[in-house]
Amino acid sequence: MSGSGKQAGTTVSQLLAEARRRFTEGGIDDPAADARVLIAGLLDLTTTEMLTRGGDPVDVEDAARIEAAIERRLAHEPVHRILGEREFYGLPLSLSAETLEPRPDTEILVDTMLPYLRDLATRDGHIHILDMGTGTGAICLALLSECPEASGVGSDISADALRTAQSNARRNGLQDRFEAIQSNWFEDIHGSFHAIVSNPPYIATSVVDTLAPEVTKFDPAAALDGGSDGLDAYRSIARDAARFMQPDGVIGVEIGYDQQADVTGVFATAGFKCLESVKDYGQNDRVLVFALK
Repeated sequence: MSGSGKQAGTTVSQLLAEARRRFTEGGIDDPAADARVLIAGLLDLTTTEMLTRGGDPVDVEDAARIEAAIERRLAHEPVHRILGEREFYGLPLSLSAETLEPRPDTEILVDTMLPYLRDLATRDGHIHILDMGTGTGAICLALLSECPEASGVGSDISADALRTAQSNARRNGLQDRFEAIQSNWFEDIHGSFHAIVSNPPYIATSVVDTLAPEVTKFDPAAALDGGSDGLDAYRSIARDAARFMQPDGVIGVEIGYDQQADVTGVFATAGFKCLESVKDYGQNDRVLVFALK
């Protein structure tokens, strides 16, 4: 922000107010928060600095970058896609075209699985995790960062996603305990795991096109579309998981708000019992944990 470019005569506070006004007029859901996060991210300012340095001038180059970013947001591109990264469970994660943007609700899956992992680590020493459909690597990397006794595999069908996950592992100093494997569910997976985790595609095909443009235009379809009833991924995981699990292993999955009974049924048919069901911040069913019967 303090670059050598000629001063535009516009301050941080003025740009923030302008972005907020345009987002409000453009029908953006949370205009004030989006304006603040976008401009703070582009200028590399903390939330506090956005207040204390509000009167600072912004140079021409930064003002132009902010203008371009505002236009992208008005076209419904999510703020964190514009910034190219998002924090998840305290880890900065880069995003790419074929990765789902990690959502705060998915942190509940990490919160839920950690006690199981710590119990297993206390007993077995080293534990091994498989994160299926890893995307940015968010779930696996968060678990590894919180559980130093663990190593993990992030699998995905997308080579782009796996490159991003590996980059995020390096960025957070977790590359020595993280391996990326290209696989369509279990096809190219080997070994056995203490925990299998996944935030799979779980939206019914007919519903995908009705989602907000922030999702339909910018999140990869493969990370959203769960087949005609939204349950295809759960069937794939449940059908083969037992062959890749330690005897006392656990499976943790994120689910859609109305899928608890259906997903529990899919896993029950495959020989699993439900250990725990956890709700998200909106009090919707969000995470299920299973073990072999």
